[in-house]
Amino acid sequence: MITILVADDHAVVRTGFRMILGFQPDMSVVGEAADGAQAVRLSRELRPEVVLMDVHMPGTDGVAATREITEALPGTRVLGLSTFDLDEYVVAMLRAGAAGFLPKDVSPEELVEGVRTVHRGEAAVAPRLLTRLIGTFVRAPRPRPAPATGALASLTDREREVLVLIAGGYANGEIAERLAVSPSTVKNHVTSLFAKIGARDRAQAVIAAYEAGLVAPGR
Repeated sequence: MITILVADDHAVVRTGFRMILGFQPDMSVVGEAADGAQAVRLSRELRPEVVLMDVHMPGTDGVAATREITEALPGTRVLGLSTFDLDEYVVAMLRAGAAGFLPKDVSPEELVEGVRTVHRGEAAVAPRLLTRLIGTFVRAPRPRPAPATGALASLTDREREVLVLIAGGYANGEIAERLAVSPSTVKNHVTSLFAKIGARDRAQAVIAAYEAGLVAPGR
C-alpha cells in the first residue's frame, strides 16, 4: 500500500482527494493536514510515502513545508498541487525538493498516476511542461552558483549531452534514439549524472542545467 498524507487548507479538496485515492486498491490516505506546519508534524509522526502538498496555504506554505519534509524524511516524496500551471511557486516547490506537481483540476486518473509516479521515484511532471515552467522562471546563473553548478564540471561530455536533452524535455527512450545508443546506456548516464550533480530526479536536474547556464530559457 502507498501511504499518503493530503495537505490542503480547503476541507472539500482534502475530502475529494481522499475519496479518489482511498478507492485505489494500492493506496491508503493515512492523514490530512490543513496547513504546512501540520503537514510537517504529521509527516514526522505518520511517515507517509507520498505527501500531496498544496502550494498556497496560510502560515507555513507548501514550499516551506516541502523543504522541511524532504530534508527530514528522505523516504517521503512530495507531490505539489497548484491552481495554476505557470506559477513561480511551482518552481520554488521543485527547488525545495518536491518530486513534481499537478494542477488541481487534473482528472482522477491523472492524480492517481501522479501519486504512483512519484512513489516510484520519478518526477510527476510532463517533460515539456516542466521545461516550459523552468524556461519561464529560471533566469541567468546566480551571482553565487548553486552547489549543483560546480558539480557540472565533473560530468563527462556524454553525460552533459544527456543532461541538455533532459532539459529539452526528452524522455530516456527519445534520448537513446537521438544518440544512437541503448535505453539501458542512457539510464546509466542519467543515474551517474544525477549522482554527480546531487539531483533526486529529472525536475531537479533540469533546474540545475538552467541555473548553471547549460541551457537557456526559450532555447
